Amino acid sequence: MLKELNLVIDYIEDHLTDELSLEKISEYAGVSDFHFRKIFFYLAGLTLNEYIKNRKMAEANKHLLNGEKVTDIAFKYGYQSVDGFTRAFKKWSGFLPSDVVKKGLIKSYPKLSFVITVKGGTTMECRIEEKPAFYLAGVSKRVPMQFEGVNNDIVKLAESITKEQKVEMHALQNIEPFEVVNASYNADAHFEKEEGDLTHLIGVLTTNSHVSDQLDLVPVEAYTWAIFPNEGPFPSTLQETMAKTYSEWLPASDYEVINAPTFSFTKMDPDKKDYAYSEIWLPVKKHK
Repeated sequence: MLKELNLVIDYIEDHLTDELSLEKISEYAGVSDFHFRKIFFYLAGLTLNEYIKNRKMAEANKHLLNGEKVTDIAFKYGYQSVDGFTRAFKKWSGFLPSDVVKKGLIKSYPKLSFVITVKGGTTMECRIEEKPAFYLAGVSKRVPMQFEGVNNDIVKLAESITKEQKVEMHALQNIEPFEVVNASYNADAHFEKEEGDLTHLIGVLTTNSHVSDQLDLVPVEAYTWAIFPNEGPFPSTLQETMAKTYSEWLPASDYEVINAPTFSFTKMDPDKKDYAYSEIWLPVKKHK
């Protein structure tokens, strides 16, 4: 995947003055749009759109220094008007295009290059399992996306589950893992930037398609699953493992993540405060 990412970076460089759609870029990479955007964000630390804009503005800065007209540069990089380009450039750089010409101001943003970095010599445990179709049965709610720390909206959702709901979930549970899981799906378009909401469900896995109206039922197709066990301080270890699946494991693997519900479960250690064993389950498929 790292080779493909660097080829995509070269492709973007060759087409900075063209209309670059995320779909075209993902197609060039040979993976789904969902997978590529996730991997890119976790590796680069910014969204693909942000990267493209940064590169366009940095190149525009160079052209301005070379004495090219603002009008020509604006249209060259896809802006419909000089005003639109001027606003975008000022927001990006903090100064006007005219300041570049008058004062020789420079703001740069170099082309990215992805390399493998070995950190600390630690290994990442993973197992692959095939699983038939099943349902997630539980209580769900739209919650704000949050990559670090305790999500208070999820805490409130857990606290809202009634005794009757717990009894029904326990009765429905008939497929591994036999644990209460936290599932996430239907994230808003800007999931990479921790903006917007996603649907969070607390529930169980079941093959039973009939539940009462006090529970939500979400169908999940038959997938291959990459499972990542982790143990340590909670929730930081769980969240760090999730980040590593996208920044380390997936780029080096033969798999890509599927846009489908992901889930995890956690067993708190009764003898250690805020310490737990968890597993993250990601739906994946082999690269073509």
